[in-house]
Amino acid sequence: MAYILLSIITCGIYSYYFIYSIARDVNTMCREDGQKTGGLLAFILLSFVTCGFYGLYWEYKLGNRLAANAPRYGLTFQENGTSVLLWYLVGALLCGIGPWVAMHILIKNTNALAAAYNARNGL
Repeated sequence: MAYILLSIITCGIYSYYFIYSIARDVNTMCREDGQKTGGLLAFILLSFVTCGFYGLYWEYKLGNRLAANAPRYGLTFQENGTSVLLWYLVGALLCGIGPWVAMHILIKNTNALAAAYNARNGL
C-alpha cells in the first residue's frame, strides 16, 4: 500500500528508488547464487530501448531468483517469475490492477527473504 501511495504522490519517482533498493537488497541476500539483478540505470536504459519489455523481463527474473533462493533460507514461495509475469500481463485487463498485484508478490517475497536473511545473520 505504501508503494502505491508513495509512487502516486511522487509522480512515479519513488518507484525508481524502489527498483534501486530492491535490486541492491536482492543482490546482497542472494549473492551466493552467482546471478546479479540489474540495477536502476540498466532498468531505465534497457526499458527505454526495448519499449518497456526489459521491465517485464526484469520482474520475471527477479521473481524466479527469489523463488530459487527461498529454500536456502528455509522458505518456499508459491509464486515465481511466471506468476509475476502473468499477473502483470493478464491482470492488466482486470481494471489495471495486475501490475500492482505483481509488484505486491515481489515485495512480499523480498520481505520474507529479507526477514530470513536477517535472522540467519543476526541482524
